[in-house]
Amino acid sequence: MRFRFICLLGLSLLGYIVPLWGQDSLAVRGTLGDTLQLSNATVTAKSREQRLREGAFAVGALNIRLQASTLQSLTQAIDRTAGIRIREEGGVGSEFDLSINGMSGNSIRYFLDGMPLDAKGTGMTLANLPVNIIDRVEIYKGVIPASFGSDALGGAVNIITSSRARNYLDFSYGIGSFHTHKADFNAQYTGKKTGLVFKPVLSANYSKNDYLMRDVKVRNEDRTAFVIKDLPRFHDDYLSLFGQLEAGVQDRSWTDAFFVSASVSKIDKDVQTGATQDHVIGMAERHTLSYNVAARYEKADFLTEGMRLHASVSQTWDHSQTIDTTYRRYYWDGSYIDGGYSEIRRRGKTLRHYQRPMTVARTNLSYRIAEGHDLALNYLLNRAGNKQTDTWDKDFEPTDDVLAKHIISLSYDQSLLSGRLNNAFFIKDFVNHLKIGQNEMPSTTGADKVKGSDTQNYVGYGAGSRYLLFEELAVKGSYEHSIRLPISRELLGNGSTIYANVALKPEISENFNLGLFGTFDLGGGHTISYETNGFVRLVDNYIRATVMETESMMQYVNVDAVHIKGVDGEIRYDWAGRLHIAANASYDDSRDMRKYTQSGDLSVTYRNRTPNRPWAYANTEVSYTFSNVVLTGSRLRLTADYQWVHWFYLTWEAFGSASTKSKVPTQHLTNASLLYSWHEGRYNVSLECTNLLDALAFDNYRLQKPGRALFLKFRLFL
Repeated sequence: MRFRFICLLGLSLLGYIVPLWGQDSLAVRGTLGDTLQLSNATVTAKSREQRLREGAFAVGALNIRLQASTLQSLTQAIDRTAGIRIREEGGVGSEFDLSINGMSGNSIRYFLDGMPLDAKGTGMTLANLPVNIIDRVEIYKGVIPASFGSDALGGAVNIITSSRARNYLDFSYGIGSFHTHKADFNAQYTGKKTGLVFKPVLSANYSKNDYLMRDVKVRNEDRTAFVIKDLPRFHDDYLSLFGQLEAGVQDRSWTDAFFVSASVSKIDKDVQTGATQDHVIGMAERHTLSYNVAARYEKADFLTEGMRLHASVSQTWDHSQTIDTTYRRYYWDGSYIDGGYSEIRRRGKTLRHYQRPMTVARTNLSYRIAEGHDLALNYLLNRAGNKQTDTWDKDFEPTDDVLAKHIISLSYDQSLLSGRLNNAFFIKDFVNHLKIGQNEMPSTTGADKVKGSDTQNYVGYGAGSRYLLFEELAVKGSYEHSIRLPISRELLGNGSTIYANVALKPEISENFNLGLFGTFDLGGGHTISYETNGFVRLVDNYIRATVMETESMMQYVNVDAVHIKGVDGEIRYDWAGRLHIAANASYDDSRDMRKYTQSGDLSVTYRNRTPNRPWAYANTEVSYTFSNVVLTGSRLRLTADYQWVHWFYLTWEAFGSASTKSKVPTQHLTNASLLYSWHEGRYNVSLECTNLLDALAFDNYRLQKPGRALFLKFRLFL
């Protein structure tokens, strides 16, 4: 009998035991027909997301697989993470600003499977990337691994796509308020004889974004005075299309994975407002068409045992145009008066074309010196062009600008004391080449100060460490001397609402993180995990967006010195995979530390909080999953979440009177959803309500967010 018990227990340890949550015993049947009752047996394993959180760096990790069956965009899911705040400028397809621990905008870099996301085209963002293809999201706060080869200053978002081994077909269609439609299709097929793997992806998003604008100013019927009304948005249509085909082979003698891909994306967007909603636009449009070809190669034991190679190359042809050829001034009821200047720039008519070819090459070569000791060498080339022409403005001189970055990094990772201590050390070399050809509005864009070619070199370095005292308590810390090179959007504008500033300097920052985390297993399927992280960012040449309110245009400028410090924390409770409760809160204090102006006078904004930036916010989420509702094997998941954002000023605290100063008010947003799936997850239906209480909410520069909205989605997964 003891022999049988040992055999059966061995089989269970190999995976033949599947834990049954909520049951007091587990039945095991052996090959000899005996059944044993193992009381209170529990098998647990940490998810990939949990293992990532427990690394040496400050990281947030999200499992996105459940989101694939809902109509939520990726931005909505990420916005609930501790230390993360996303501010959108409107409805579906609007531009957004993502903040990580007080650093935001272009200080954050975005990757798709380790490659820069904008390689898919300037129109592809977190907001319109097909959620169905995504497995998880990694959010690095402040310090990021050298393997990315990036010049991110505030952090990075790495989107990991699904890598299922089996063939499948995944189709979904959703419909919602404000004439919103979303359809996604992706699949995988492996030829039995050839072994070739094919992965097609198709995605389409459309919305009129005709949500209600509250308390906006329009002319009365006889046009003698202005009155306040609630009116729908009328010129904010958005359409995005994305298609990709990837083909390759896996698990061959010469490669672990070799794939080539081709993709195309198209974005059509009406321009409804300038940088502020007081500037109403009724005719201007933006269009983007992008093509991309790419290849990737992976091989373990490359050249020698213990060496691994990851290599990727990508070429993108990106053409966008901004149409601003109407001399009108619009009001929120759709009426207008003829004027003497264009809608966006309030100057002459323009039909501006932007060709932005991009070449990205990335190579990572790692080598295991010994167990627990790894070296890695990484190289990244990112070359972006910016050719501008205008088919309407004959006085415009065509330009040809080039931004090229070469980033080389060397890292050394350690795992000591049976994995209880992890250390990471790295050094990066940044080479930035800039060739400026444009000279439009030189006094505004800085083109009179910067001309021709210029190459600069910078060095960054850092380290991270994590020590596991016991399962309930671990400590980790990281430091980086970081360089962040301006991107084309900041240097060269976006062709519509953002002026160029070719004289921008790179941001340089000392980043510090210190955190605690742990997990308590309370028994009976009850677990509690927590994480808290303190941070300091000492930034020189801080890049921030400013608004020229007379023109409703934006421009990125340098602030000599900004210091950011803060803390974020999250606690998660789970019972048997059924009940999940999570809550997080974040606080950051970002201050202008430039004491004197260039003329030597005391700066009035010295120690002022950085304007137009939320600095305190919190999220809570509760979900419960029911099994076998109506149909055997079905699952019903109910979810509710709440977000609170403290009010913040739009401009510097020192400017104007506190009683009359413009500010974004405190916001309270509540969402609810239900997801029903059956037939082992093959069929899924979700119903969501965002802004359930129809609260009046704002974002960047008091741009109104949509009110209450309903969304319905059906997903088929075979």
